Amino acid sequence: MTRVAAVDCGTNSIRLLVADADPVTGELVDLDRRMTIVRLGQGVDRTGRLAPEALERTFAACREYAAVIKEHGAERLRFVATSASRDAENRDEFVRGVLDILGVEPEVITGDQEAEFSFTGATGELKGRDDLARPYLVVDIGGGSTEFVVGAERVRAARSVDVGCVRMTERHLVREGVVSDPPTEEQVAAMRADIEAALDLAEETVPLREARTLVGLAGSVTTVSAIAQELPAYDPARIHHSRISRDRVAEITGWLLRSTHAERAAIPSMHPGRVDVIGAGALVLLAIMDRTAAPEVLVSEHDILDGIAYELAYGVTCRDAL
Repeated sequence: MTRVAAVDCGTNSIRLLVADADPVTGELVDLDRRMTIVRLGQGVDRTGRLAPEALERTFAACREYAAVIKEHGAERLRFVATSASRDAENRDEFVRGVLDILGVEPEVITGDQEAEFSFTGATGELKGRDDLARPYLVVDIGGGSTEFVVGAERVRAARSVDVGCVRMTERHLVREGVVSDPPTEEQVAAMRADIEAALDLAEETVPLREARTLVGLAGSVTTVSAIAQELPAYDPARIHHSRISRDRVAEITGWLLRSTHAERAAIPSMHPGRVDVIGAGALVLLAIMDRTAAPEVLVSEHDILDGIAYELAYGVTCRDAL
């Protein structure tokens, strides 16, 4: 087997997957999967630059991941960076820091590349399932952007738009440096209008309404699933491939946008780094479900990180992989 390590650095979190690639089955066997909230995109929408404290949080996580990668003896490493580092004027500082710590230069990928990696990671294990109609619509709700991909065995259309849980929170819910607790009806309405405009943009390229199964990825979606199941702690095994109805998503979203910081922080499955941005992320998911008339969302713990590892292990493009 070939042992690979994949790092996905987004606007809100940085994640690591170390896995063995089985040459016989073509599958990945997880050895270590972890996530750290670093909020790399802090203030990027407003300033256009990566903040010094955000860079230091990210580099600290990189140093931790470097030790894990060395411990497992990974033969190949790939570091992919997404929305925040695409948008930042000083992204060269980020690139130099990662290169010094991990020995590889981060690939700042486009939104379309990000979408294809997400599709590969999310749908690779859905082959042969008769209970899921195709084509799929894979939506990856990140911190700075959301990726939309429609496809069945292969990617048919993809688009990335600049709406994510961190970007929407900072753009609409922050006043004088403080997140509204809870937001006003006017703030929520403005955020929803922004999301709807982004969906219009996505729909110019991706036939959102033609999809028959909605697959939701990333922390906002998985956290909504954990809340819907009333889990006593975040449990990836119970979250992966769970299904949440549109009505349950609407109920949870409404509560999150009416709740206080303390009430959200008290949810046992809530990561501390998501407390202030989960309402925006849930609203993005609800708007997508309303636009596509999806009765439910299939939640996946496998996403862009798995797509990166798959390509690194088997040397094929995301389109070829399917």
